[in-house]
Amino acid sequence: MIRIAGINIPDEKRIEIALTYIYGIGLSLSGKILEDLKIDKNVKTKDLSPEEVNGLRNEIEKKYRVEGELKHGVEMNIKRLKEIGCYRGTRHQKNLPVRGQRTKTNTRTVRGNVRHTMGSGRKAAAEKT
Repeated sequence: MIRIAGINIPDEKRIEIALTYIYGIGLSLSGKILEDLKIDKNVKTKDLSPEEVNGLRNEIEKKYRVEGELKHGVEMNIKRLKEIGCYRGTRHQKNLPVRGQRTKTNTRTVRGNVRHTMGSGRKAAAEKT
């Protein structure tokens, strides 16, 4: 099993798809990386030579912000928004949708599946005595 940027890459998938397991690399960036290194997109991960694996590892870790570094950057951006007190920062603090979505309905995932209607979440009636 190949390990790149702290992530185990699955052996049985095509390398183009397998690279998307790394946070920060999507399908288009995966294709671009493989094109730069002249590696076939359809080859399975287990069939890569050690030289190709080392080339992939060096390319990804040196040129692109992935995994921990990228997550830390996102976290710092959200922290900055909260500190300056802008609208988006206050929405993050209140755990509400940030990008203008409606909140009367359709925000259960952001609010933690809260239901405020009559009868929702009601416990079963007590047994007869």
